[in-house]
Amino acid sequence: MRMNRMAALGASMLVLISACTTGGGTTTSPAASGSPTSAAPSDTGASPSSDASGPTGATIASQLVLGGPAECPERPFCLIGLKETYGLEFKEFRPLDVGGPLTVAALQGGDIDVGLLLTSDPSIAERGFVLLEDDQQLQLADNLIPVVRQEVLDESPEIAELIDPWMARLTQEELTALNKLVFVDQEDPADVVEQWLSDNGLETGEAGAGVSVTVGSTNFYEQEILGEIFAQILEANGFTVERKFQLGAREVVFPALQSGEIDLLAEYIATALLFVDPEAEASTDAAATAEAFNTALEPLELVALDFAPATDQNGFVVTQETADQYELTTMSDLAKPAP
Repeated sequence: MRMNRMAALGASMLVLISACTTGGGTTTSPAASGSPTSAAPSDTGASPSSDASGPTGATIASQLVLGGPAECPERPFCLIGLKETYGLEFKEFRPLDVGGPLTVAALQGGDIDVGLLLTSDPSIAERGFVLLEDDQQLQLADNLIPVVRQEVLDESPEIAELIDPWMARLTQEELTALNKLVFVDQEDPADVVEQWLSDNGLETGEAGAGVSVTVGSTNFYEQEILGEIFAQILEANGFTVERKFQLGAREVVFPALQSGEIDLLAEYIATALLFVDPEAEASTDAAATAEAFNTALEPLELVALDFAPATDQNGFVVTQETADQYELTTMSDLAKPAP
């Protein structure tokens, strides 16, 4: 069951099937902020958990300690999935928090070798951690995706033409770096976004002259950054933009989108799909999940634009030292024979 940090955003059905995946909607502050997260068990850090099975072969994983949420050994997107999808069995498992400061500190201090964090957590960039590629696609596709009211898009199809190319540029590295600038370096989101767009060649125009658009966001930590990206792209092209950021949880913000209180919102494909339609089938395939999401949105008179490469979901990270020592870049690398 996906655990919440403070002010959880969205009780989607993904909670019932995932193990701490964020869906971009379960936290309000990144691990790097030091804000409290879901409490770890009282014995956290005192001794290794016995929940994880012992290693069966001399793989790299069998030499390493994994740290993550206490429920990880029982969840399909954590230890169960790591074994079934990648064939991984770790030396030990240590119960910590849900991608929070305990995991970050344990990883940095060498108490664990592999830690579960959110893929866009600014701690990854701040501490120089290496996010291992989920090359066999264990995690559901929670790529970032803009959602807009169909009426607004019908009146101004330029919105998609302007925003879609920028979504293609929003890689995992770019999103994590933006999050670091705002939530670690404490820079203003509007200034950070303005610089990023400028550095990447934002062009100006008058395609939206005379058209007003309201961009909203939940109170998940990176949402204001994403909202600013949408707003500044549109403003640079003649749109008049009103910002309604940090409105609250998905249960508040998504109805605001449907009602027309806001017109444009950043979402996360798999989690949003299951929020809209709990019976839908989310998968690890971003394109297929986006297609299913658009099908689910149609009766609500909403439409999803192109999704970004960047995600906000479970990610497994190591220090640069560990990555160098074992030549790790992907999760599959952990299944290689131990040196």
